[in-house]
Amino acid sequence: MAAGEAHCDAAPMVRCLIVDDSPVFLAAASGLLRHQGIVVVCVAANGAEALRGAERERPDVALVDLDLGGESGLDLAERLYRRSVPTILMSTHAEQDYRDLITASPAIGFLPKMSLSGCVIVRLLDGAATGPPER
Repeated sequence: MAAGEAHCDAAPMVRCLIVDDSPVFLAAASGLLRHQGIVVVCVAANGAEALRGAERERPDVALVDLDLGGESGLDLAERLYRRSVPTILMSTHAEQDYRDLITASPAIGFLPKMSLSGCVIVRLLDGAATGPPER
């Protein structure tokens, strides 16, 4: 995982839920985002944990891995959308591998795991507030 960009100037405090079936990725992503000013309110390894965490913590955004082991991150994005939690899908795979599925989902964007950064999350949230992301 690349260090990404440093803390965004004048970035609002963003409360984030991270969902991934890899404990190593959850720990690394949490540490990186906290260092960049994102408040990681909850991490989850599966959809049930994510939904409980979203209900309890009311995050501003959820980062959801496309492949959660035996679960679909796309299905979870739909369920989080119904709970008014904006979702950013992420994967180690390239966006073009899933472009049609991502476009059809309610996710506000896609983020390659290697490009994870607080600034990108803030930009995607800002873009969702002003209109749909360009594809």
